[in-house]
Amino acid sequence: MTDPTTPDGADAPDSAPEGKGGRAGDDDPTRPEASSVAVAVTVTRTGGFAGLRRTWHAQPESADAPQWIALIDGCPWDDADPTRPIDPHGADRFLWHVDARCGEAAREAALADPEVQGPWRDLIDAVRSAQSGKPKTNRDR
Repeated sequence: MTDPTTPDGADAPDSAPEGKGGRAGDDDPTRPEASSVAVAVTVTRTGGFAGLRRTWHAQPESADAPQWIALIDGCPWDDADPTRPIDPHGADRFLWHVDARCGEAAREAALADPEVQGPWRDLIDAVRSAQSGKPKTNRDR
């Protein structure tokens, strides 16, 4: 697309579509500002045998922010509204609460155990690994 504000009518890059953060390009983890955004993710798992509660927290270094923002943006947040009723799908099943903060933007999700798959599993495993300092295996889930 030709931008009338550029000299000699040079082509300007197309603007990014509106991101989930409300400004164009907010969900692009490759943008330079992404590495300067403070990122924090907290995962809480409740239920299971004896109704135990476990919490993991990750606050990555700014250099790792783009990868974490990509993990966060990859999750279907609109499908996991924390105010919706959740059927735990049986006795002793886990319920998960995910709280993600990227700068001033905050997102929350509530998930039944069977919903923790795909991008949710990737994000939750990353948070658990970041806190423990070691990658999670299937045995740890």
